[in-house]
Order: sequence, then C-alpha cells, then structure tokens
Amino acid sequence: MSAELAASSRDPLVALRERLREIDDLQHAGRVLGWDQQVLMPPRGTLARGRAFGTLERLAHERLVDPRLAALLDAAEAAGEDPGVVRAVRRDHERARRVPGELVAEIAEAAAEAQPIWARARETSDFALFAPALERAVALRRRLAGCFPEAAHPYDALLDAFEPGATTAEVRRLFDRLHAGLRPLIAAIAARPEPEPVVGAFPVESQRALVLEMARAIGFEDDAWRLDVSTHPFSEKIGPGDVRVTTRYDARNPLDGLLSALHEVGHGLYEHQVAPTLAGTTTDTGTSLAIHESQSRLWENQVGRSRAFWVHWYPRAQELFGEALADVPLDRWLAAMNVVRPSLIRVDADEVTYAMHVVLRFELEVALLEGELAVAELPAAWNARTEELLGVTVPDDARGVLQDIHWSFGELGYFPTYTLGSIASAQLWDAARAAMPDLEDRIASGDPSALRAWLGEHVHRFGRTRTSDEILRSATGGPLDPAPLLRYLTDKYAALYDL
Repeated sequence: MSAELAASSRDPLVALRERLREIDDLQHAGRVLGWDQQVLMPPRGTLARGRAFGTLERLAHERLVDPRLAALLDAAEAAGEDPGVVRAVRRDHERARRVPGELVAEIAEAAAEAQPIWARARETSDFALFAPALERAVALRRRLAGCFPEAAHPYDALLDAFEPGATTAEVRRLFDRLHAGLRPLIAAIAARPEPEPVVGAFPVESQRALVLEMARAIGFEDDAWRLDVSTHPFSEKIGPGDVRVTTRYDARNPLDGLLSALHEVGHGLYEHQVAPTLAGTTTDTGTSLAIHESQSRLWENQVGRSRAFWVHWYPRAQELFGEALADVPLDRWLAAMNVVRPSLIRVDADEVTYAMHVVLRFELEVALLEGELAVAELPAAWNARTEELLGVTVPDDARGVLQDIHWSFGELGYFPTYTLGSIASAQLWDAARAAMPDLEDRIASGDPSALRAWLGEHVHRFGRTRTSDEILRSATGGPLDPAPLLRYLTDKYAALYDL
C-alpha cells in the first residue's frame, strides 16, 4: 500500500485535502502567470511563458488523473467529506482522465503562443497573421472533443468544460427564444430618436478614482484586491485574499471603463465570497461560467446602468469630471448610458443587442468544429452574419473577427456562457428584489451591502459544490429561463424610449 493510501486509511479527510492542496497550488501558480502575461509581461517572454504554462498544466493534470485520487475520494466521502467537494473533484477527475496529458500541455502552450500573435493581428487588422494559430486551436479542440465520443454533438464536450451539463441543443433553444423576443424590441427602439451623447474630457485619473470608490462600495478590499489595466478587461482570483481585476480607460468615453470595472468587480466579488472552508480544495471558484457571468452582468447592468445606482453616484461623478458633466442632468447621463445602438464591438454592446453578438460567435464556433466552415472563410462568414443579426457593416477584421481575445486561448465553447449568464442575472435580480422590496432604495442610498450579502448567501458561498442548476433553482425557483430577461429589457427600454 502506498504511503498516501496508508495515510488515507488513518485520516482520509486529511489525505484528500493534502492531494487537493497540491493541485490547487499548481493552479494558483498558473493563474499568477496568466495574470502577469496580460498585465505586466514583456512580449518577448511569450515562448518561455508558454513552456511554463505547459509544464504546470501537465503536472496538475497528472495529479488529477492519478487513480489514487479516486480512492482518496471514496475514502474521504465515507469519512464525511463535504459531498459537494467530492462530487466536483470526482467530475474533474473523470473528465481529466479522458484527456491525454500531452494534449493538455499542447493546448496550454498553444494558447500562450497565440495571444501575442492575435494582439499583433488585431492591431494591424490582419486576420491572415492569426489564421495559422486559430487553425491550430481548432484542431486541438477537435482532438479534445474526440476524447468524449459519447457526446451528442462534438461542441457539447467543449461547452461542458465551461458550463457543466449544458448541451448545444439546449443553448440553441434558449437562444432562439431570446432572439425571437429581442427582434421586435430592437426594431421598435430603432424607430425612436437616439439620445444625445455626453461629450467632453474625462481624465483617466478621475475615472480610476471613481471606479475605485464604486468598487469599494460593492466589496473591493484594498488589502485583498488589485485594480490594473489590460487590453481586454478580466478578473482572476489567484487565491484566497488575492483578487485581481482589470479595466481599460478612454479619456473621451468614461462609460467604457466604468461599466467594464463594475463587470469585473462582479466576477471578483463572486469568488471573494466563496466559503473559506473550500480554500485549497480546487472548488473555491465559480461553479460555471454562466453563473460567473450572471454576477458580472448583474452588477454592470441591473445595478450599474440603473437610475437607483446613479442617484447616489452621479453627484460624485460630476465632482470628479467637473466641466464635462456640469450642465448634464442625470436623465441625459442615464440615456447615454442606456442607448441602444447595434454596434460592431461585443464588449461595447448595449444590454438589448448584446445577445446577438453571442449568437453570432456560437453559430460560427459550431460550424468551425463541425468542419462546415474553414478558418480561412471565417472573416467573410463573420461579416455576413453580423449584417444579418445586427444590421451593421464590418469595415475591417480588427473590429470584426479579431476583436475578442478568446479564440487566441482556443476557448471554443466559452462564448455562449455570456448570454446564459445574462439570462441568469435577470432571474437572480428578480429573486433578490422579491426578497428585499427596498433593494433599489438601499442602492440609491449608496449602500449595496444587502445585495452583496444576498448573493453571498444564495450564490457565492457554494463555490463549485453546487451546480448551476441547483443554485438557480434554490435561489429563483426554476431553471434557466429567458422570460425574466426579456421582461426586464422590455420594461426598462419601453420607459426609456417611450415605446
């Protein structure tokens, strides 16, 4: 009997936690390297960083697929380990053991090497420069999908990595319902006059000051969080007490940085409020990308674009931005923040048209994986479908097929979770308001702590010990349902646009 299994016979709970801590530490190191690559690393470090990523992924994978882990899970479960921890880690083990370690390492290396290529390609609007890296990524994801031949559709295997249990067929049904409900609303808004824009000089230093004040009110703690700048805003919990968020700033448009920051702080708050008892178990992260996105979208949209939020924060914004907002009333600021205009860039999209951007990417990813669409054909397909879904013409690849970083990571299967998260955010917002009828009054007073606490209790604390469906059913009474999102958008924008 191995020393580890001998230890497990004496104290299986300790033995399992020791094994999980080792895996968690390797993942911790990988998260630090990933954050550094996007925020601080000089470009010439790419190849070495790719090798380091590959090594860490391989080492973590070896420990995750080790048959002894299954034995430890069995022993610890019998000894009273948290069944949610056991279930989540067992799923990781079963999924990982299907994937060869060399494929895991190659995917990690390819992602690290592709990111600077994508950045140069986007900067020069040269898809041909990025195409070979994307072809490699698609080929690797096909190999990954092939590890799960029982999946009803190859895309299911990729989607399951980000949204466990979701299927391509289910996503199509949800997106079809959402698309059908949004089309008449988008058309009705398009027939109305567009609100007057807010123009002026908005110094980056003032934007950062406002972002930090808002973030602190939501839950940002100076000794446990960092706020930095990156090309593509993101959030990363490195470990307990170490949450990193980034945003970006435009001196001509403060809304981009402000809303991006609220979005990423929502992500960070989720993992910051996971139960401390889950630390080191690999389960102290978000249960899925859709639930993760529901948190960021809720703070960005239902809160951050609301009148209640800005009743409190707009006077402070006027102080910080001075002349630019001196003669701009709150109603005009809110109208500018909530303008609905079909646009090219997903991360800049309004609440109403955002889902169309995700539908586009979902359709193209499925076609790429099926082989119905070649990588070389992607720009033309992107441009044509963008015009069909959004009614806008794509002028160049930088503002089209190259705009997102995700395909440089090879992350096929990720994009649907953005809109699944939007759906869940509306359901959770309805449930929170039902539980706290004075919620919007509290937010208008500058105190969102009640919402933070409610989300902590009903969503955050579970980490990965509850599934998306379990969290939604417990908090809202039902599964994913587009109806609350359609109702929220229709009610809000009918009032804003006098429909």
